[in-house]
Amino acid sequence: MPSRRKRNITLADDHPVFRNGLRQIVEAESDFTVIGEACDGEKALEQIKALSPEVAILDISMPKLDGLAVADIVHEEDLPVKIVLVTMYREEKLFKRALEAGVKGYVLKDSAAIDIISCLNAVAAGKNYTSPELTTYLIKRVREVDTALTPQSSLDSLSDTERRVLSLIADCKTNKQMAQELFVSVRTIETHRNNICKKLDVHGSHALMKFALDHKHLDS
Repeated sequence: MPSRRKRNITLADDHPVFRNGLRQIVEAESDFTVIGEACDGEKALEQIKALSPEVAILDISMPKLDGLAVADIVHEEDLPVKIVLVTMYREEKLFKRALEAGVKGYVLKDSAAIDIISCLNAVAAGKNYTSPELTTYLIKRVREVDTALTPQSSLDSLSDTERRVLSLIADCKTNKQMAQELFVSVRTIETHRNNICKKLDVHGSHALMKFALDHKHLDS
């Protein structure tokens, strides 16, 4: 039975100890072989063009050209190589940039020894891969942002009448107009407004108006 073809890999990282360790991990797997190493982004790009590896593993932070810059060039020139980035950074902005550059794998250096083979297998099979630790972090960040941007929990604390008052405030109704529409006294409307301000932690009539206008779509 013929042996399965090995998948060619190039590595680029300006830290030789990390690069050597990564090479040992990759070559311990029978499916992969490392055909080139580089210590900066320019040499990494030269090797990608000269050796045509199936996958290139690049550190994001490298001299001359960083990993993202190399990925951008690969993407723009449509070079037939899949890019895997290794990084110490968990920033959401960098992750989005990597996706825009067509990066297929995103591995944290802290867990590279554990994740890199799973990443290479996934990427070689045409899939995307992200370190599980990073995935958990990004999901948590998205949820935190969603919570900050969507005050639905605060709106849920309002009674039906208070939500109706907030809607009328967004329609620029005066206290007297709201009182007439809801068949209550002006003093009752004022009480509702005070309660709404306390529950939403909003202070001042203008601030309440701004909140009502900004979040009218959430209460519709």
